[in-house]
Amino acid sequence: MNGKQILGIILLVAGFLALAYGGFTYTKDEHQIDVGPIELAVKDKETVSIPIWAGVASALAGIVILATSKRT
Repeated sequence: MNGKQILGIILLVAGFLALAYGGFTYTKDEHQIDVGPIELAVKDKETVSIPIWAGVASALAGIVILATSKRT
């Protein structure tokens, strides 16, 4: 496998994952206060949405790269 084929596979898989899940969520620490033995932490959940067009574009780009790369 050459570099183009690996890139095509990565784009194809990323596109299908974006279409399947539509986004991802992560936890972000906002504030933390330590006063003696008392600790206060605030954690926010952030959601990142991946547009459908981005997943389709990534999958199509992966297909095009795989179709046009040389097979050795």
